[in-house]
Amino acid sequence: MNSTRTRRALVAAAGVAALALPLAACSTGGGGGDGTTEITFLVPNSGTNVESAEAMIAAFEDENPDITVKIESQPAGTEGDNLMKTKLATGEMADVFWYNSGSLFQALNPDQNLVALDDQDWVGDMQDNMAAVVSTENGVYGAPFGATQAGAVVYNKKIYADLGLTVPTTWAEFAANNETIKAAGIAPVIQTYGDTWTSQLFILGDFGNVLAQDADWAEGYTSGDRKYVDEPALAGFANQQEGFEKGWWNEDFASALYDDGARMVATGEGAHYPILTGIVSTFQQNFPDDLDNIGVFALPAANADDTKLTVWLPNGVYIPKTTEGDQLAAAKSFVAFINSPAGCDVQNTAMVPSGPYAISTCELPADVPGLLTDMQVYFDEDRTNPALEFLSPIKGPNLENITVEVGSGIRGADDAAALYDEDVKKQAQQLGLDGW
Repeated sequence: MNSTRTRRALVAAAGVAALALPLAACSTGGGGGDGTTEITFLVPNSGTNVESAEAMIAAFEDENPDITVKIESQPAGTEGDNLMKTKLATGEMADVFWYNSGSLFQALNPDQNLVALDDQDWVGDMQDNMAAVVSTENGVYGAPFGATQAGAVVYNKKIYADLGLTVPTTWAEFAANNETIKAAGIAPVIQTYGDTWTSQLFILGDFGNVLAQDADWAEGYTSGDRKYVDEPALAGFANQQEGFEKGWWNEDFASALYDDGARMVATGEGAHYPILTGIVSTFQQNFPDDLDNIGVFALPAANADDTKLTVWLPNGVYIPKTTEGDQLAAAKSFVAFINSPAGCDVQNTAMVPSGPYAISTCELPADVPGLLTDMQVYFDEDRTNPALEFLSPIKGPNLENITVEVGSGIRGADDAAALYDEDVKKQAQQLGLDGW
């Protein structure tokens, strides 16, 4: 859950703190004294990013002894965003850098600052959703580094088997399952408002369904022409209100924490947990014996044809236009290696995949948890859409507080959506967007 504004907020709330590592002194590559070409690779120093980058560099240098990659690091978050823009503007950017895809990538003015990579062989292997968030109308500028994750419903398969339930594809089917589970004395839907960020998933995880019904919604939202108070976006708030009113939540929903939610769904104390699939690492660490009992499905829309898995796409790796000559050739080789079979092996071992990859040259290992193979079906059947934050820079800062109120019965869906539209308006005006 690193990169993009929402993921950073979610990680921070889940207790993953950024590490304060120093920047390397040199910011541009050069030739080594032994005839090798030296390039630099800049990574955010949050989570295990530095360790993952070091593993990738070691594997790359083993296959390319004539190229040396020197790692640099800097803070993530808003400070990192500002540093990225400053380095690009002053010509001090590293030869390759690892940064957000989507709206924050667009804020880097890629046509002016980055090297177009359309001629690279791996470009055609990227999924369309991934290509869209590292491109402009003028070219492709990035390659994925890392796996996807989704905002979806993690569920207990044993409960489903014991009660004879099937995975729902519509909201009505989901509601019916919840009533059956409730009658069996099990909490149908786990909510963990002690960690307020987790309350947002009914809204954020529903966006794939919104986009299925209105392909231009994100563009209209950015220009001020789409609102959460209107359908189809209102459905996320309405669904959360329904869950509270029907008594689907666990009794301790107001104080339960993310780790409690993981325990409850893993052990069968609760049936469903709307959450990001990055939770798989928690299951692997804390509940390895229960992994086979855990699956995932997309938050259902009203109609099955509109039910899509909402996907958080991985970061990208990019090359600035200040990288030239031998360094440019070496940088392109490094970017290509990251998504080669050897590079994918590094990603599978040095990074814990939270979902399928966004490029066909990378595959999940055969022994991944069933939760990830459940996700793969949505990718294989082209039933995914990107999360809103990859398509628009707007996300109001108070969403998690508003959704806690909806999920606690304090505020109704219509009122909450109108309040969030006002929250969004303030942020859009701060960004100076047209139409607001």
